[in-house]
Amino acid sequence: MKNLKKTLALLLALCMILALAACGQKAPAEAPAAEPAPAADAAPAADAAPAPQEAKWLRMATNFAYPSLDAHKDYYGWYTQIYGMTETLYRIDADMSVSPLLAKDSSVSEDGLTWTFTLADACFSNGNPVTADMVARNFQRLIEVNERYDDWADFTFTAEDEKTFVITTPDVFPTMLVALTDPEFAIMDLDATTDFDNAPICTGPFVIQSFQPEGDVEVVRNDKYWNGEVKLDGATLFYMPDADSKLLAMQAGEIDCYTSVDAAAKEIYEADPASYNLTVIPGTRMQFYVINQTRLDDSVCAAINLTVDCEAIAEFLKGTTSAAVGPFIASAPYGQVTKPAPDPAAAKALLEADGYTLNADGFYEKDGKVLELSIAHYKSRQLPDLALLMKEQLEKIGIKATLVVEEDPDAGYVATGDYDIALYCMIADTGGDPYYCVDALYRQSGKWAKAGFPTDESEALINQLQFETDIDQRAALANQIVQMSIDDNAFGYVGLFNKVSVARPGVTGFSEDIPFDFYGLTPETDIA
Repeated sequence: MKNLKKTLALLLALCMILALAACGQKAPAEAPAAEPAPAADAAPAADAAPAPQEAKWLRMATNFAYPSLDAHKDYYGWYTQIYGMTETLYRIDADMSVSPLLAKDSSVSEDGLTWTFTLADACFSNGNPVTADMVARNFQRLIEVNERYDDWADFTFTAEDEKTFVITTPDVFPTMLVALTDPEFAIMDLDATTDFDNAPICTGPFVIQSFQPEGDVEVVRNDKYWNGEVKLDGATLFYMPDADSKLLAMQAGEIDCYTSVDAAAKEIYEADPASYNLTVIPGTRMQFYVINQTRLDDSVCAAINLTVDCEAIAEFLKGTTSAAVGPFIASAPYGQVTKPAPDPAAAKALLEADGYTLNADGFYEKDGKVLELSIAHYKSRQLPDLALLMKEQLEKIGIKATLVVEEDPDAGYVATGDYDIALYCMIADTGGDPYYCVDALYRQSGKWAKAGFPTDESEALINQLQFETDIDQRAALANQIVQMSIDDNAFGYVGLFNKVSVARPGVTGFSEDIPFDFYGLTPETDIA
């Protein structure tokens, strides 16, 4: 980022010229000759041109970068939404309520099988209207290209007229509106887009200016945005997964804001409130680990959970997380689970009862083999700190641990199952219902099944939760399933992230007040 300021200055100038051209105005070929200065008491000319204004350009750091802008593939829609490019029929607000966006309203039939949506008068960045037929075809395409939505294959999508869209389901689907807030349900102009990976045509307040796969992204204002004034001229979103890099860039004045501030940086920003605005709100993102039961003795799995001290970890992370019992906040009706308190002595007793003995180096071994666990993690969401703290806690009781870091966990250790302990971070609560998290973590067909937890019993309970319409019963089922994962020593729930964001004074509206990480630039994003 050595030449960042110079590069941004050139980009700003270019964007202003392009903006003028797009509005039908021509940029001057050369600077006009200087006019004589008016007398001090001369009145300003009535037709004097206003002084030119600097472009409002935001520089924001992001934690991930993807190889494509195709919002329907993989998890790419999370970042096209952060970039302000894509929108969905519904969105989640700061109070975790679901509100319409590209949809105007909805209704559901008495049998719960037919959902009818009236669309808003929205348009794509090329001016084409968003129609019910286009929405139906977007949903069909999502199912075709993203295996995570295979269970939608039995749904039917129908356009009754230009603005009336209908979804018919074979079974009751009580979480429909929450599901439609998923960023992957973004609506793109399928007919006009010629390059989905690099330049999709979408409905959001910003359009792509430049895209470096797995790197930085630049967006500019969508001059045809349908839902109000867009305050920024554009933004550069820098790929910075490393916490120290973000801190140094912020201190050097090279970026204006970012989320997922770690504990060390939080202390620095708190000490200088004149230079940095820090926003801390309760979040729904969970730090957790999965224990690979296919590779470890039962005694070792239990000892791990009796050793990891979540309260101590939260204290070390200094306000960026709150110690977790399960994947949901304890005040939620579906967050009523319990887990044993840390007990290192009991952990050691379990190991020794199973034939493990301490060697001369202070580590447990059995049958001449040292008990050494791999802790796989990636460089984001304070997982490097968490991995190190867990390593220290485990080694303190005699379990040797090695740290394994991978850049892409989903394509790496999650996909292969090559770990003893796998650290991960995910949004657990997507809008006041437990099913999303339960389905993602505990399914026999899910990505964590390689670790050995899912059983026929848990699968049956998940299937029941999927179609249950009674809110109290949904909570009871979720609590039962999560408690099974705890009692089986399959998962460890470490912390619920507080969403911690930092910005320079004058920077507002970059979704710093929304608990979810898949929101970013909005029409209201501004920089003074």
